Amino acid sequence: MKGIAKTLILVLAIMMCISLFAGCNAKKENERNDSTPITAEGDEAGKDKEVGTEEEIFIGISLPTQREQRWVWDKENFEKVAKELNVKIAIQIADNDAAKQQSQCENLLSQGIDALIIAPHDGKAAANIVSMAHETGVKVISYDRLILDSDVDLYLTFDQEKIGELQGEWLTNKVEKGNIVLLSGDPADSTSVPLRKGALNKLQPKIDSGDYKIVLDQAVKDWQPAEALKHMENALTATDNDIQGVIAPNDGTAGACIQALAAQGLAGKVPITGMDAEIDALKRIIEGTQGMTVFTDIRDLGRSAIEAAIKLVKGEKPAVNNVMNNGKIDVPSIFIEARLVEKDDIKPLLIDGGFIKEEDLK
Repeated sequence: MKGIAKTLILVLAIMMCISLFAGCNAKKENERNDSTPITAEGDEAGKDKEVGTEEEIFIGISLPTQREQRWVWDKENFEKVAKELNVKIAIQIADNDAAKQQSQCENLLSQGIDALIIAPHDGKAAANIVSMAHETGVKVISYDRLILDSDVDLYLTFDQEKIGELQGEWLTNKVEKGNIVLLSGDPADSTSVPLRKGALNKLQPKIDSGDYKIVLDQAVKDWQPAEALKHMENALTATDNDIQGVIAPNDGTAGACIQALAAQGLAGKVPITGMDAEIDALKRIIEGTQGMTVFTDIRDLGRSAIEAAIKLVKGEKPAVNNVMNNGKIDVPSIFIEARLVEKDDIKPLLIDGGFIKEEDLK
């Protein structure tokens, strides 16, 4: 009897162990089934990527050129701000080539960027880039130049019409009557339209009264100084050097116009506008060959663009202060203030304000 009892006890012990082992396996299996599957990349499938915490935000930036000092400053500022805000960036330069810009943006998207900031060379062509980015879930910010006919997420710029008005009003205060050259920016750049419109807002009353005669109204392809030089030389030839004022849309074109005027002994005698507060332009203002420029503080514009990109990636809405219709939608927009600069404004506004150093002007 004792042998039978021992055998029964052993059998019961074995059965209890088997039951316990099976229960543990079932519990582990249930726990595994309740957890989120892990992807090959190590991220939890179905879980949104957490940005700004464990993972660094990655922003792609596409700029049109480095041929103008203004865009060199933009690139340097983006690099500085990205470091301060602890975001990763990759910058591509399109060299004024729309096809190249699209190819570069495709490359940025393939690198896994979280947001894309584009200053388009061609506002219409860049609509394709917006579509590609949205297909991969990447938000797009149009930087300084508006991307047309697209669902672009945000637009940041300076108030171009207001800048044009600053230029036009300054010229009307300097020139009572006479022949005027009106140059505008690149036709493919959306900012060229409101910039020209703003200038005409102030010039039109004098045009209507007959005080002003527009002897040349010409766009400058790619904003290239060589193009502006050619147009200015043609205007001087056509009028036998009888020019009283020039609306140059930016500092690069202003410098070219001044070169043409200098060849005729007219540098410093014909009031001429500008924009961007480039170093060479400031030197010309000091020496008296260029009358004014408009200070567009790219430090504020670049910082606002990266801050807005971070918000968009996190699913937040940046605070906007305007809208711009791009032919398809009313694009939420952020306008940054621009300021007129004459000779007496250079030190208090640009040097004391930390935008440039005094030795830069020597």
